[in-house]
Amino acid sequence: MTSLVIAEHDHGTLKPATLNTVTAAMACGGDVHVLIAGQNAAGAAQAAAKIAGVAKVIHADGASLAEQLAENIAAQVLAIAKNYSHLLFPATAHGKNVAPRVAALLDVAQISDATKIVSADTFERPIYAGNAIAQVQSSDPIKVITVRTTGFDAAAASGGSAAVETVPAVADSGLSSFVGAEIVKLDRPELTAAKIIVSGGRAMGSSDKFNEVLTPLADKLGAALGASRAAVDAGYAPNDWQVGQTGKIVAPQLYIACGISGAIQHLAGMKDSKVIVAINKDSEAPIFSVADYGLEADLFTAVPELVKAL
Repeated sequence: MTSLVIAEHDHGTLKPATLNTVTAAMACGGDVHVLIAGQNAAGAAQAAAKIAGVAKVIHADGASLAEQLAENIAAQVLAIAKNYSHLLFPATAHGKNVAPRVAALLDVAQISDATKIVSADTFERPIYAGNAIAQVQSSDPIKVITVRTTGFDAAAASGGSAAVETVPAVADSGLSSFVGAEIVKLDRPELTAAKIIVSGGRAMGSSDKFNEVLTPLADKLGAALGASRAAVDAGYAPNDWQVGQTGKIVAPQLYIACGISGAIQHLAGMKDSKVIVAINKDSEAPIFSVADYGLEADLFTAVPELVKAL
């Protein structure tokens, strides 16, 4: 029984989500292999070989994999899938794009958002926006799993010495083509990897107020900025800041929710945070039910005072 982790990377380096997925793979039992599919991705392959617990790295390098198109990555996984009992993907935008294609072509049921590996064929995953946990057992010969990375500790990025095996890259499927990308350079930590997150809700009132009030606090704490779906829908914050069931799932050391009422879909995305601080003038706001510390106050007064105190 051997598990394959489909790594997420930028060709030169691994994304942190890969390390959490390796931990989940180790819990499945047996050896753990990692697939690096990209172009000029030797750097990522070498980094994967150093991960503690990884027995082998499969390196597929070619032009068809340069832009990480889901159809081509899925074909690369399928080319070697028969050698594995478990195929694990991080439950990120990229992983969720590739995994269903692989599951459909293998004619197996995908296990989505696994938060715990109970045994080689039994897994836990949240349902009803995280208000219940389902235990799922699969009899499929190959298990296709997306891993909610906040549910697993990251594997050590050093200490391993896995062999790197090169396999041919698949041909371009011709089903999609890369048109272009707009890369936003972040001056602060990436949301899903940040240890501290400052989030704002609809109560912020405008994008100007969002930046004026929350940015100084995030700067002081070295934090990432997040937002509720209501704030994003209102245009106060960009889509990639959205925390929640339909946004990003986060579990930082500290989550500060400012003017967020605590709708169920938002709580599903952040309630696993180690410490939750809520600032809201509505004492009945649901966010207080999950907060470790709650401050019933006007955020436009409280947050600037907090910044001054820091």
